[in-house]
Amino acid sequence: MGEFFRNRGELMPEVIVRKGEPVDRALKRLKSKLDAEGILDEVRRLRAFETPNQKSRRKAKANAKRGRTKFRFNPNG
Repeated sequence: MGEFFRNRGELMPEVIVRKGEPVDRALKRLKSKLDAEGILDEVRRLRAFETPNQKSRRKAKANAKRGRTKFRFNPNG
């Protein structure tokens, strides 16, 4: 997995465990970083083959969501 990101020229998000910090809190910080960058969604998506129909449905759903939020924050234009 690390090689996948290294080849793309991107760095893997890392979390340095602070002194006296519980490991579960550091894991939570790592998960939130991965979620913010969309890495977990990408891994889930690439886990299985996506048919062209599924791909177009996913993209249409994302566009609709983007349009709704755009309208929500700017209803006049």
